Amino acid sequence: MSNGLKPRKEIDVSLTWDLSHIFKTDEEYEIAMNELIEESKMLESTYKDKLSNPGIILKCIEEFEKIYIKGYLTNTYASLALSVDQTDSDNQMKAIKNEMVLSEVFSRLTFIESELKETDDNILDKAISNTDKYKIFLEDIKRSKPHTLHPEVEKSLASLSPVLDSPYNLYNQAKLADMNFGKFIAKGEEHPLSFVLFENNYQGEKDTEIRRAAFDAFSRKIREYQNTIASAYQTQVQKEKIISTMRKFNSVFDYLLFEHKVDRKLYDRQIDLIMEKLAPHMRKYAGLIKRIYNLDEVTFADLKVSIDPDYDPKVTIEESKKYIKGALSVMGEEYLNLVMRAYDERWVDFAQNIGKSTGGFCATPYGVHAYILLSWNGLMSEVFTLVHELGHAGHFMLSQSHNNMFNESPSLYFIEAPSTINEMLLSNYLIKQQDDPRFKRWVLSSMVSNTYYHNFVTHLLEAAYQREVYKIIDEGGSVHANKLNEIKKSVLEKFWGDAVTINEGAELTWMRQPHYYMGLYPYTYSAGLTVATQVSQRILAEGERAVEDWKEVLKAGGTKTPVELAKMVGVDITTDKPLLDTIEFIGSLIDQIIELTDEMERE
Repeated sequence: MSNGLKPRKEIDVSLTWDLSHIFKTDEEYEIAMNELIEESKMLESTYKDKLSNPGIILKCIEEFEKIYIKGYLTNTYASLALSVDQTDSDNQMKAIKNEMVLSEVFSRLTFIESELKETDDNILDKAISNTDKYKIFLEDIKRSKPHTLHPEVEKSLASLSPVLDSPYNLYNQAKLADMNFGKFIAKGEEHPLSFVLFENNYQGEKDTEIRRAAFDAFSRKIREYQNTIASAYQTQVQKEKIISTMRKFNSVFDYLLFEHKVDRKLYDRQIDLIMEKLAPHMRKYAGLIKRIYNLDEVTFADLKVSIDPDYDPKVTIEESKKYIKGALSVMGEEYLNLVMRAYDERWVDFAQNIGKSTGGFCATPYGVHAYILLSWNGLMSEVFTLVHELGHAGHFMLSQSHNNMFNESPSLYFIEAPSTINEMLLSNYLIKQQDDPRFKRWVLSSMVSNTYYHNFVTHLLEAAYQREVYKIIDEGGSVHANKLNEIKKSVLEKFWGDAVTINEGAELTWMRQPHYYMGLYPYTYSAGLTVATQVSQRILAEGERAVEDWKEVLKAGGTKTPVELAKMVGVDITTDKPLLDTIEFIGSLIDQIIELTDEMERE
């Protein structure tokens, strides 16, 4: 195990991303910030109270897009710098200043949407008929008219965005800057502990005593912050409920799903079917963990272990290239060359260091390239994370090359499909490399423990928990740490049944993810992977034809709804079938793993 994390300043620059592709220097960034203020003032003086005909409307939107892009770039530059070192006071100040400037700029420009929403539909329809580029933007304006507030209220809300975003910022500060986990003792030795070390190393540690001791020490530390983080979360969900009421939505669910462009039926189906139909398969998987590790019982602290920890390949960053290239070559030369640029152009921050955000994510500033945050642990599981994030990178870069800034991103419901399909392609590639039963079992178990566990279990159980929280908020209630613990434990017990002991500390899992500050995000992982599973099966069966259909989906960006995007590749998400087929596929993977284990034990 590592001797602990280094400060950011001691990290080899080759392991870090290069933000100079956004702005060459901090001085250039500061110039852009000042330009945003002046350009927003100019736009306001030119167009405010003048959006009366289609020509002026379209010209105003074009100028607005330029400012929007520049604001996106400055925000990405500041937020990425902070994400790799939350302890750096300069990064903190840069992010705070950026929030304040963007709040000023975009509150000044709220008049655009406000005036357009007050404009007669006949005028908007004429503007729509005169443009392909901004057609979706204007159609979304019309769609949101019933939920629009008075222009001055909209401006005030935009001005308050730094305050309204504070729950998420408070959560990150507590998690990444304030929590000092120190060390824990297991097997008579001291072991360093941090959020990153626990999530990237210890929860998959093959030694049961060390793994469980790490879980206990980790849980004791985050429990100290449960009331603070619960208060931040209560503020977040209460804010969302208040805004949903102000905007005349029937419920907070309707408000949060509005931007997803799906209805409550699709959302509920995703949670209900997985909770009911996937649970038996995952309980069988937990039983296999118990058998392989010779455990008296499987606890929540044991669920992230590898089925064959002694066979989990060690992979260097350099070696990862051959796996990425092999997996994604099926996508064609254009796509492959695009994502392989990530290595030479330093899109990826591989380092593990003090104050760095946990997990992985991809940000793609418009017109630049993607940036990917990882904490490379040297295991094949990290290759799965990398290929996942490269799926986001390839998606957004293809979308940006075919769409304007307002149309680059699809609904959140669909956002995880392009990333999770890459995990499927990696698995499909690996399974073909050799016929050895142990290797085949390792690949299949990686699909279950990485791809499907992460998206169909971890995030789906987050979604089920989150739904219960919003039900309370929707009915006028509130939540606190004890209630959140109770809800989380209940969800875990319902899913795992008697197969897993939900030991002390498991109920605190709600403290570990930032997704709760991003609306109804968690359920979208399984929604995206449902589509990805069906498409990956098509690619295996049909090859290039299916690949070409999929690349057209990637290029479509936000120009179509999730239902329309899925139909482009022959998947009908308005029915139960894609989800039930995916759950059946997961069950078949688990059955194959058990059969291979039986075969290996007989030899």
